[in-house]
This record gives sequence, C-alpha cells and structure tokens, in this order.
Amino acid sequence: MVFWMAYFLFNVVRWGSYFNDYWYSLKSNMVEFPLHLIIVYFNIYFLYPRFLLKKRYGRFFVWFSLALLAHYIIRTGLNYLLVTENIWPEAEGHQQAFTFNHIVAVSIGEIYVIALVSTIKLTFDWILEKRRNHELQQEQLKTELRFLKSQIQPHFFFNTLNNLYALSIQKSDAAPEMILKLSEIMQYVLYDARQPAIALRKEINYIHSYLELEKLRYGDRILSNLEIAGDIDDIMVPPLLFLPFIENCFKHGTKNMAATKVFICFEKTEKNLCFEVRNNFDHQHQVSISHGIGIENVKRRLNLLYPNNFVLKTTIDRGEYIVTLKLPLA
Repeated sequence: MVFWMAYFLFNVVRWGSYFNDYWYSLKSNMVEFPLHLIIVYFNIYFLYPRFLLKKRYGRFFVWFSLALLAHYIIRTGLNYLLVTENIWPEAEGHQQAFTFNHIVAVSIGEIYVIALVSTIKLTFDWILEKRRNHELQQEQLKTELRFLKSQIQPHFFFNTLNNLYALSIQKSDAAPEMILKLSEIMQYVLYDARQPAIALRKEINYIHSYLELEKLRYGDRILSNLEIAGDIDDIMVPPLLFLPFIENCFKHGTKNMAATKVFICFEKTEKNLCFEVRNNFDHQHQVSISHGIGIENVKRRLNLLYPNNFVLKTTIDRGEYIVTLKLPLA
C-alpha cells in the first residue's frame, strides 16, 4: 500500500510538472494506475509461478506479450474516452494511436513498472524465505542438540547404575553414599542441564561429584587432580559437555592397571576456554579415538554449537592419553 501510494503520487507530480497541468496528470494516472496493478500482479502471481519458475519460457513470452497488448488497447481506449483525444501528448507533433512507435513506447513504460515492482517483490520474498530457512535450520539444530543432550543422561545413569550394582554385589558400605551422590547428580542433570548454557562452576561441581562417585567404587585405585586457572566465574558453557572425556579415563584406565591417575584442568585465556584431561594409559590395550556414544555425541554437539570454531585433539604421549579442547569465549 505504501509503495503504490508513493508511486501514484510520484507519477502525478512528475507528469503534472512535465505538462504543467496537474489536473490532466491526475486524471490520466487515475485511469492508468488500476491497469498497472492488474498487469503487475497478473505477472507476479500467475505468469511468474506458472511459467517462468517452471522454465516454460516460450509460454511465458506469449502470455506476457498478450497481456501487454491487452493493456495497451484498454489503456489507450480509456484515455481517449475519459481523459483526452490526444493520447500521446509527450510526443513531438500529432501522433496517432495504434502506431508501432506508440505501442512500443507504452509497452516499454509498462515493462519498466512490471520489472520494478517484480524486483521489489521478489527481493522481499527472497529475504523472507532466507529468514524462514534460517529459523528452520536453527530449530532443527536446537532439536538435534536437545536429542544429543538427552542421550547423555541415560548413558551416564546407565554407567553409574552399573557401578552401584557392583558395590551392592560386594555389599560395600560405600553404596549408600554413592546413592546420595547419584541423587545430587540426577538433580543437576534433570534440572540444571535443561538450560542451553550453564555456569562453568556448576559443570565443574558436577564433574567433581562424578569423580567422588568413581572414588567410592575404586577407592585408592583412583588418583585425581582438578585444577582451575584464571577467573571462570563469568563463563557459560553447554551442559554435560566435558564429562564423556572424563568417563573414558575410568572406562579404559581402571581395567588393567593398579591405579588410574586422572588430571583435569580448566584454564581461561584471553580468547579461549582450554580444557585438558590426562590419564595414564596401557599401551597393551590401546583404544581408538572414538569411544562410543559419549565422545561421538560430544563431537556432534561441538560441531553444531561451535562450527569451525573449536579445537579438539587426542594424543598419546609417554603413557598418557591426553584430550585437549579449546572453546571460544563469547
């Protein structure tokens, strides 16, 4: 509405100034303006989707030519009957209607209007479609992230319940304390981890509780150290992101070794959050970089959350399995 009102007023002023006759300009534009609307929207909503988008260029050209011809006949007739018998006042000398020159002049003017409005319409449609596709893509990513995060929860509880089962078989006095620790972790997973991002300190507390659970199970066989370097109070991270790397330390480090040594470090640098976990490693029982659902899940989440903007490395050095992860600080 705003566009067409502006276009109508512009033409009235333009041709009124050209002829120095604003009344004539108003009358002629009132005749021609509805015809502009009809042929423009006929092109946008009928010819364009039915023929041009389907690459039926020949049919489009025929229909478009017929539309221009019909427009010329109706416009010229209405101007002659309702406005003036001089249907081409801007031409030099006295010009007749239905001549080649007049048909070409009117058609080119109408093609200009059609092209201008169609370009504006298609540009807006492209912007809206791009926005809709972006929103759809974001929603798909959120859905996948929710699914991946939901996978972590049963995966963790399955492993922890296995630990609890082992203690119950041994009739260990540590079983009640493990149940208490497990309930604390369940509270974190079921409530705090629903958020898209949580404070890093909460995630570290969660990791600390997990370490305590493993110590309850393995006792003196677990030697762990967790270090924090830099001020991390303002750092937010995706929940349940680091634990699968730590789980692997116990998954592969406690089977064939007298003691499992785990070193965990979170360091805030100028631009990154650096996470590193090390555990002693038995070369006779090498494992691949992929360790099942937990690690693959985290890799997929990292690709979705930080596309091409994170560093994840796994190395084996001097009997240690080392995982290094660098995340950009927002």
